Amino acid sequence: MKISKKDFDQMKKKYDDEIRKGGKGQGPSRNVDNQTNWIFFDRKTIEELLQKTDPDKGGIRIYFTEYTEETAQQLYPDNPDDYIGRLNLVISPANAEGTMLTHAGVEEEYYNKGASCPPTCE
Repeated sequence: MKISKKDFDQMKKKYDDEIRKGGKGQGPSRNVDNQTNWIFFDRKTIEELLQKTDPDKGGIRIYFTEYTEETAQQLYPDNPDDYIGRLNLVISPANAEGTMLTHAGVEEEYYNKGASCPPTCE
């Protein structure tokens, strides 16, 4: 599922301020003690991103982020409290230009809403 640059920036900042610095993710009224174990993105989403990249230099850039209250409510309106403060991944199509990565396509694109465990575990 494609998300906005604004949502990506908010999620990335929350991750940088909490988990990246070695702290725990902050949920609505608690620390997230049982953090994300895995995240699954379906083949259709991955192929859609790869189609936007150069056949030889293309790939997927993977960002570590953390659900904010706003993004959890947008993406999971039935159970946002299960996601707030939880580590997640945002993926974006990219091309390798030497040692640099550039966004593939006309504008930056970000995708999220892979299935994550917890709270969705087998």
